[in-house]
Amino acid sequence: MTLALYVPRRSPVHRLPAGVKLLCLAVLAVVLFALPTLTAAGAALAGVLGVGLLVARLPADVLARQARAVRWWLLALLVVHALTTDVRTGAHVALRLLALVLAAAVVTATTRVNEMVAVVERLCAPLRLLGVRPARVGLAITMALRFIPVLTERAERIRAAQAARGGSPRGLLALRTTIAPLLVQVLQMAHDVSEALDARGADDAPAPRRRRPPPREDP
Repeated sequence: MTLALYVPRRSPVHRLPAGVKLLCLAVLAVVLFALPTLTAAGAALAGVLGVGLLVARLPADVLARQARAVRWWLLALLVVHALTTDVRTGAHVALRLLALVLAAAVVTATTRVNEMVAVVERLCAPLRLLGVRPARVGLAITMALRFIPVLTERAERIRAAQAARGGSPRGLLALRTTIAPLLVQVLQMAHDVSEALDARGADDAPAPRRRRPPPREDP
């Protein structure tokens, strides 16, 4: 699944603080699981589409990409529930997942990455007592968000190169022929990034603060 990148717009959703938008996303997830009905899932999906397309004025393609990215997961959930429970339950689970995915896409498309990372670092600040470094958590989130579109671009390049060589497999075969070279490139990028971080001292422990000695009093 890909994440929607920031789409600059002048809208009320863009002007909301990142913490408020993340809180709304968490509340939506809780409500959808607390009200396990098809009506609630459909209403949540309609509300997310209304906020994303009408209030935030995001391009429809931004949300459509997210829906296409999870379409096979939604279909699999629908089929599994149709075989094990019933179609209504499968439709409810699929709509609930789609609503949460599109809501997350609206948040990421209307919020800059540094704003979201700043919220996460503030939330992790009390964990300093347990030895957790909030700056490191923020760095991990920033890198994860940055590398998701990079991996998508690499996968597209691999498929384009295979098509240029006369091979355009589809289905599971296309997945197998793409994963192996993509995994090699991911490992290489991870190695390069780790060396760059080590060279910049990203893993060094912060130096302890020295207390200044009290000023001497003149006799």
